[in-house]
Amino acid sequence: MSGQVAAAERRRRLPTSARAVAAGLGLTVVAVAAARWAWDLGPVQVFLRRYPGTSAVAERAGTPAWVCALHALNLFFLVLIVKSGLAVRTTRRPSGHWAPRSGPGRARRGAPVTVEQWFHVAVDLLWLACGALFVVLMAVSGRWARLVPTSWDVLPNAASMALQYLALRWPAQDTWSGYNALQMLTYALVVLVLAPLAALTGLRQSWLWPTGGRLDRWVPLGTSRAVHHGVMVAFVAFVVVHVAMVLSTGAMTNLGHMFAARDDGSWLGLVGLGVVLVVVAAAWVAARPVVMRSLASLTGKVTR
Repeated sequence: MSGQVAAAERRRRLPTSARAVAAGLGLTVVAVAAARWAWDLGPVQVFLRRYPGTSAVAERAGTPAWVCALHALNLFFLVLIVKSGLAVRTTRRPSGHWAPRSGPGRARRGAPVTVEQWFHVAVDLLWLACGALFVVLMAVSGRWARLVPTSWDVLPNAASMALQYLALRWPAQDTWSGYNALQMLTYALVVLVLAPLAALTGLRQSWLWPTGGRLDRWVPLGTSRAVHHGVMVAFVAFVVVHVAMVLSTGAMTNLGHMFAARDDGSWLGLVGLGVVLVVVAAAWVAARPVVMRSLASLTGKVTR
């Protein structure tokens, strides 16, 4: 009995994030086993032949240099957003408080802006600017056709691709020419749903949100916090799965597409990724209280 009590106590003390990871891994194992079992069933094979995984959309072959540059910037800002967001949630003693030079801002309403909050919002705004530029260039260049589904057949084709991946039967594909249906849906979800949702719920919690009135009732603060945290978890999960798929479906070719705008399988993509990771790691280490206070002081008054 004492052993059962001790085991229950250990489970209770297990962090929520660790339990979520364990549950995710367990569900993945079950899904893979189910997909491999169903693979040879007649109806499944008929479905796979009818919907091979590609959607009937216009394609734009190649990867322009601006896509690689904005992809690297997105990774840089996203990592700093996660770091600064965790700092906002976990810091018990802020490293300082910030107020705009034009007035006390939020501090006037009894809710001082911490340096950690200022840094998180500042990185958010840079990330949103990067995303806005990406959307504009996608629209102008016509590359939006690789991202936005234009036919309902994307749904069964995405299900087909999910089954192929789960059954560990990597399909032949060429992302240089176009994305498969599952990639298209996933990227559209990230760019057109998760990113705006992160922006809206983040704005609701920042000093930039106009207080009072109907907006506060329409977008409750507590709900915004919960959704914002959920969106962060979704972004982290996307990055983990995205990196795993990039490395397992032809790492050198995929990295060449993403970080070198090349389709020759050379080492340039890996070198480009290495440079980006070094910069990201340096920014992660440099994002300390003394640095955040110095940056915040450029736009307002910082008090300790």
